[in-house]
Amino acid sequence: MSGSVSPPKHKPFRLLILEDDSGLLEALKVDFEDRGYEVVALASFKRGVLKTAGPFDFAITDLRLGEENGLNAVQEIAALWPRCRTLVLTGYGSIATAVEAVKRGAQNYLTKPASIETLERALWTTAQSARVSDSVPSLARHEREYIEYVLNQCAGNISKAAAWLGVHRQSLQRKLRKFTPGA
Repeated sequence: MSGSVSPPKHKPFRLLILEDDSGLLEALKVDFEDRGYEVVALASFKRGVLKTAGPFDFAITDLRLGEENGLNAVQEIAALWPRCRTLVLTGYGSIATAVEAVKRGAQNYLTKPASIETLERALWTTAQSARVSDSVPSLARHEREYIEYVLNQCAGNISKAAAWLGVHRQSLQRKLRKFTPGA
């Protein structure tokens, strides 16, 4: 060797993915590994499992992890690794849950579907403040966001949320099934 020095290799960034959809979980794992990340992919979260699997530089968590709440995962991740940049990914986005995610420690919030490029960019950047749009959100959208807010305040308990809203539990369940996230 002729005295040349190679640049130090940086260790790969560690990424935690929490997603209950096994197909999406595996696809995200493979895509991020192809981009050089060291990935730990889990279908659910438990504090003890997270603690032994970490530390992490980045985390992506679904808002709904089966029966678990992804917002609780955000809070746990922030408590365990304050420097970990967390992204909440959901098929049921609302302003209320986005605000709550940021309050609990998320740096960004995206709705599904999102490309791998969009996800990676969101991991490295902080959410921009919401821009005022020319389009007016529909009444159904406002209603759904308020329902999401109330559900969050009631820790996901449908009966308690229905009582808070002054509607029958089954009526609330019908509203939740009927709403399409894009409305």
